[in-house]
Amino acid sequence: MRAIVCRQFGPIDDLVVEDRPSPDLFPSCVRIAVNACGVNFVDALFVQGKYQIKPPTPFVPGMEVVGRVTEVAPDVEGIAVGTRVFANVGLGGFASEAVVAAKRVMVLPDNLSDGQAATFMQSYLTAWFALVERARVEAGKWLLVIGAGSGVGLGAVDVGHALGLRVIAVASTDEKRRLATERGADAVIDSRLTPDEIKEKAKEISGGGVDYIYDPVGGELGETSLRALTDDGQYLVIGFVGGIPRLPANQVLLRNRRVTGVDWGGWAGKNPALNDRMLAQVLELIAQGRLRPVEPVTYALDDAARALHDLEDRKVAGKIALVP
Repeated sequence: MRAIVCRQFGPIDDLVVEDRPSPDLFPSCVRIAVNACGVNFVDALFVQGKYQIKPPTPFVPGMEVVGRVTEVAPDVEGIAVGTRVFANVGLGGFASEAVVAAKRVMVLPDNLSDGQAATFMQSYLTAWFALVERARVEAGKWLLVIGAGSGVGLGAVDVGHALGLRVIAVASTDEKRRLATERGADAVIDSRLTPDEIKEKAKEISGGGVDYIYDPVGGELGETSLRALTDDGQYLVIGFVGGIPRLPANQVLLRNRRVTGVDWGGWAGKNPALNDRMLAQVLELIAQGRLRPVEPVTYALDDAARALHDLEDRKVAGKIALVP
């Protein structure tokens, strides 16, 4: 098989392409010929040794794969060779095939393309976990999504709209704002404005303040956007692409605002049954057409390093998938 390998933690450009023997098929597992693998910001963190979990090297990055089952272990029931499936492999997705535990494999709705299926899970389950499990949002309230042109941001816009929220999307280009509008954003703001201007526009659009902020960016924009919250508003900490924000505690106290951490990955590892239920809920809404994951930009498998760079540099609207 062909695979992208991180031999040691370091620059993304140190990734190498290798032809490797096919992995062994272990009991209770299936083999998948990979049609597409999602590319996420966390993959770049893994490669550079910047993530809190550091796998032993060498390793193959990549978490979300879609493909056809080509082999099934003798003790596996209910999955047939030839079935198109999705799987979260943890690591090992940037390859032409993958072996994964059968219990982690799911048959896909027909209305999801390979690219959509390979790129929806992290974004949509993070958004669902944040808005439903952590924030317990109420329909009709205002949600401000920062970084709304990214895959994680677009997922939040789509989920927020499906939950009946009024969504304001902050994104940097016409293309990213168009994608957010197509997924239900009620209003958009150009993220190239100053943080103060973005804050004031959000307050103006929402009639005085938003009820929830979904922030995968952080940095100065996150610090300033906190002030766009209304009384008892909730700031959801998703990530720190723009740096870890220094949230002013006095602004939390004086308006009874709440700051809530959102670590879907860590929670899912501790609560697999609840996570499976959440995934089933999201897939059902996708099957109904109420959620519409974006079609990703695709790169050849050998171009994994360029794909990760383009993701980090925010050159792509929406999601990226590698196609072996």
